[in-house]
Amino acid sequence: MNGITGRMGYRQHLLRSILPIRDQGGITLADGTKLTVEPILVGRNEDKLRELAQEHQVEHYSTDLDSLIEDPSIDIIFDASMTSLRYNTLSKAIAAGKHIFTEKPTAETLSDAIDLARQAKDKGITAGVVHDKLYLPGLVKLRRLVDEGFFGRILSLRGEFGYWVFEGDIQEAQRPSWNYRLADGGSMTTDMYCHWNYVLEGIIGQVKTVTSTTATHIPTRWDEQGEPYPATADDAAYGIFELETPGGDPVIAQINSSWAVRVYRDELVEFQIDGTHGSAVAGLNKCVAQQRAHTPKPVWNPDLPVTESFRDQWLEVPANADLDNGFKLQWEDFLADVAAGREHKFGLLSAARGVQLATLGLQSAAERRTLDIPEITL
Repeated sequence: MNGITGRMGYRQHLLRSILPIRDQGGITLADGTKLTVEPILVGRNEDKLRELAQEHQVEHYSTDLDSLIEDPSIDIIFDASMTSLRYNTLSKAIAAGKHIFTEKPTAETLSDAIDLARQAKDKGITAGVVHDKLYLPGLVKLRRLVDEGFFGRILSLRGEFGYWVFEGDIQEAQRPSWNYRLADGGSMTTDMYCHWNYVLEGIIGQVKTVTSTTATHIPTRWDEQGEPYPATADDAAYGIFELETPGGDPVIAQINSSWAVRVYRDELVEFQIDGTHGSAVAGLNKCVAQQRAHTPKPVWNPDLPVTESFRDQWLEVPANADLDNGFKLQWEDFLADVAAGREHKFGLLSAARGVQLATLGLQSAAERRTLDIPEITL
């Protein structure tokens, strides 16, 4: 598990996914057998690795990633390190015949992201890319409403994501400083459009065009040593996407992403789908819906205060299932795919389309125009 001392690698993948899988005795495969996991912690700081290993009763840790990639006893290489290092790490792992599971973006450039997908296909390994948001309870419920035809003809999707990331001068920033330096792989567009591509694909359909505007709202931030530095990467991205459902219907999506916004909504991310027969709003966990027959008839009158509570007019969508942590659920799916020798449903080609959307989103913002999104083939 490379990059395990970072926030995502440690909290989501080690602490909330692999350790619980290990401690529950692994996963049960389709034939009834058990598949167990044994993590090896990898990073650059040996002291931190040793501390984590002791705290969580992990036997093995190392700062030598290359030797582990070549170790025949190791089956899977997971990567959550810096984006700028990912292409080389994954290429080496694929060449060594390892199955790979990785964070996003999978590469800094679209050509490299496509090349990784091609390498994995040629080698015949199982490759998985973190698509955690599709496993969130709120989005699972939202997808179920789509599958059940609740919306009728889908018209639009609106998304709001983000929160205030402190500058670091008075209060410590909640995100690492490299996120705001373009040279180090930072950028809200690069970070989040990879997510939005698979969310839009996974819930509604193919993304056909992108129109994006970016901003660096906070031009100066303070790093981990308390030193000021210029923020060279965008900290907000405002996107409009034209989609096409599997049935051929056009859908307009709008998603705002910002590290410079204060939250006045129920959750840090929310998506609203509106259709001819109903609407729904989903966050990380909760999903509420309003069907056509229960839709009230508001009347615009700015001279009188609003007396009705619009939020009370929506009904909560039940889970009807035990929905575990999304990162852990995808790890379990991926491990089962590795054991079965089959492709993982969220692989490197899907990740390449995410890199493509981010790349074209930045280009759209720079050129101030709408760009078509061509299909990627290997």
